[in-house]
Amino acid sequence: MTLNLTEIFTSVQGESTFAGLPTVFVRLAACNLRCVWCDTPYSFGRGDPKPLAEIIQHIENQGVGHVCITGGEPLLQENVHHLMTALCDKNLAVSLETGGSLAINDVDPRVSIILDIKCPGSGMSSKNDWANMNRIKKNDEVKFVIADENDYLYAKDIVRKYNLLSKCRAVLFSPVFNEMDAKKLTEWILRDKLGVRLNLQLHKFIWDPATKGV
Repeated sequence: MTLNLTEIFTSVQGESTFAGLPTVFVRLAACNLRCVWCDTPYSFGRGDPKPLAEIIQHIENQGVGHVCITGGEPLLQENVHHLMTALCDKNLAVSLETGGSLAINDVDPRVSIILDIKCPGSGMSSKNDWANMNRIKKNDEVKFVIADENDYLYAKDIVRKYNLLSKCRAVLFSPVFNEMDAKKLTEWILRDKLGVRLNLQLHKFIWDPATKGV
């Protein structure tokens, strides 16, 4: 039983409510979307097949309590469900970063899903699986990557339409790095009194934004 892997590394989580926590990142290969602002296009390839047992052993050797399964799009690989369940069984805190175009109903309920709803500025908003709005749980988070004011208004409408602030642990508004001014986004959030969380990519302030494996 294998997974096609782009990279695996230990760093601090840069996003979500887990930001700042030491984390093992498992970046799986391949993606079915092509967001115009994507910062990990190197994950689009086929990757290297790795046995699940080897991946799990590597994670355990790190001695870190949080694991983030990311991509690419992790849900393209069926065996990711076996990996996440195995990690949960070992009492590790597991989060899954998924692009919102694939159904999340088969994800182990112990996993914290970070569901990325695509705004128009991504070029991929037509791919959102809206049925996922009825699948999210109290320990999940919903993220919107904001490129401009149109994206902000779109995200605000979705938050209210689906009552997301009461459905999940956090709603994250993340400015596109070096494109959307974080101060301006903050002003809009405060003006509209939205109970969302500003989500900056912490790792891009610690290291060079182009650095891989961090």
